[in-house]
Amino acid sequence: MDFDFTSDQEMLRKSVAEFLKKECPYERVKEIEDTEEGYDPKLWKKMARLEWMGIYFPEEYGGFEDPLMNLCLIMEEMGKMAYVSPYFSTVVQCGILVMEGGNKKQKKDILSKIIKGKLIMALARYEEDASHDPSFIQMPATVSGDGYTLNGTKLFVGDANIADKIIVAARTDKGVTLFLVDAKAEGITIKKRKSIAKDNTCDVILNNVTVSKDDMLGKPGQGEALLNSMTQKATVAKVAEMIGGCEAAILMTAEYAKGRVQYKTPIAAFQAIQHFMSDMKLGYDSCLNFYYKVAWMVDEGVECSKDISALKGRMNEVYNFIGDRGVQIHGGIGTTREFNIALFFRRAKAFEFMMGDSDYHYEKVAEALGM
Repeated sequence: MDFDFTSDQEMLRKSVAEFLKKECPYERVKEIEDTEEGYDPKLWKKMARLEWMGIYFPEEYGGFEDPLMNLCLIMEEMGKMAYVSPYFSTVVQCGILVMEGGNKKQKKDILSKIIKGKLIMALARYEEDASHDPSFIQMPATVSGDGYTLNGTKLFVGDANIADKIIVAARTDKGVTLFLVDAKAEGITIKKRKSIAKDNTCDVILNNVTVSKDDMLGKPGQGEALLNSMTQKATVAKVAEMIGGCEAAILMTAEYAKGRVQYKTPIAAFQAIQHFMSDMKLGYDSCLNFYYKVAWMVDEGVECSKDISALKGRMNEVYNFIGDRGVQIHGGIGTTREFNIALFFRRAKAFEFMMGDSDYHYEKVAEALGM
């Protein structure tokens, strides 16, 4: 078995890294965070021209049909630069749902627009109990003429404030069902939440929003299965972004420790700091190798739901640990906007709950082991 990346993968990683370092350094990231839109439309169009959007989608819709690992390489580099964009919500979450659950017309229309950078999407799944389990979705979709009427509130909807379309998970008499809804449809109210990550986390309130049967993604009652399938891949992609963040946080903390002098000695020479740094690196290395294995298993079609949960549960802990230790080594200034380590400290806290926190995933592992 060859564990090395291919030349094409190395080229992809290098091109993404060079683009982000040039076009969106950390200072630019902070500027984008402070805007109401929470992303840079010009950079989004440039990403589309570089063909990042279609990396995982079928060739017949304009994509490259690359393995999930290639998508993860893009997410890794985004994680290293703390890059903010609707890539995860649009390409990873909604794009995969459309790819796996949409009919030919929906795929041709939606995927081609995503690939060209002409469509931003959001996934509205979480409700008041904030459960990551799709079986807990209770928002009703009642039959109304030839379609359905949606009423309820969805919480923590990423990028809803800039989305053109929203995939809404609701419960019909057949079970959880997914609907494609125009973000500006009558009856929809979107409110952006303030969050520790300064990201586009929104509440989406639906008041008598009507959708036709043609707006359904998949069949009635198929939503739970589609969400579970997408979640497997999206969780690995989110871990890739977290892995990238861990690497960047470790490197910038090590660089700071070498240059910060206390008692006429760089603090990197202090044993306590060395222990912190070694523990950070050990946590990162263990997750990195596990993540590569799991991504390979997904691409090979190997059943690995237990492994994905174990990976995300551990990754949550490691990213928070690295962010926390990074700030401690920087001192109080590490929490300020002046120093870049704060970007990763904040993202570690927010990403912990995206695609499931550690408690949720460890419970899934325990269930899989029959405990």
